[in-house]
Amino acid sequence: MNLFEILGFTWDRDLIPDTVPIHSVERSYFRFHRMLPEFVWDAGVLEGNPFTFPEVQTLLDGVTVGGHKLSDQEQILNLAKSSKHLLAQVKSGRFRLDKASFCELHGIVARNEALEWGHFRGEGQETNYTPEVSLGEFGRYSPLPTMAGARELNRVFANCVDALSEGHLQPFERGLVFFLFGSLQQFFFDGNERTSRFMMNGVLMANGIDAISVPAAQSQSFNEKMVRFYLSKDASEMMNFLIGCHPEFAG
Repeated sequence: MNLFEILGFTWDRDLIPDTVPIHSVERSYFRFHRMLPEFVWDAGVLEGNPFTFPEVQTLLDGVTVGGHKLSDQEQILNLAKSSKHLLAQVKSGRFRLDKASFCELHGIVARNEALEWGHFRGEGQETNYTPEVSLGEFGRYSPLPTMAGARELNRVFANCVDALSEGHLQPFERGLVFFLFGSLQQFFFDGNERTSRFMMNGVLMANGIDAISVPAAQSQSFNEKMVRFYLSKDASEMMNFLIGCHPEFAG
């Protein structure tokens, strides 16, 4: 099987920039840390969270903000905790593109929001419910079914990690690919896109490449393109969009 068959989608590899500026890991870490409130707010907007940017800043400063559901507040705090966890992993050199890192991040991102968190669908108590992704007027996208033990999900994940390790992809492309792979396969009951974006940024920062945040103003465009990705299994449009969100290529 070739790389596209293993991952379950294709993309035009000519879209990937030939050269991506590489900095020190410390520099990439510092930039993400300095912009953490913005990264958290952007991620919240993608989830439809009503917190404004000033409110996110206030909450991250340890001051509660009135007038919001506790679930919305917890989602923002979970995003901030996940960001800090990722930063600690990158700074210490412990970040890996593996299941342990993926599940650790999900356990923070989706805590008290997903049906279960911190493990693949089928590895916990729920072994029958399979979540679907709403595609609006285009219906719903159904991933692999949830089964006890998550044997098939584990096989698919392991094959992906092996393929990305052996596929001679540069870190920039590898990070983008993993985000789309994690989103498509839906390894968790909820929080898949958020967790997969954290993994993408872990790959980037661990290799001295600045992290990517989807600007809040681009949330509608992001969602529309993701719908088309789920329908077509062609990631070219999403790849091009994510490249445009990177600070080195944003215009």
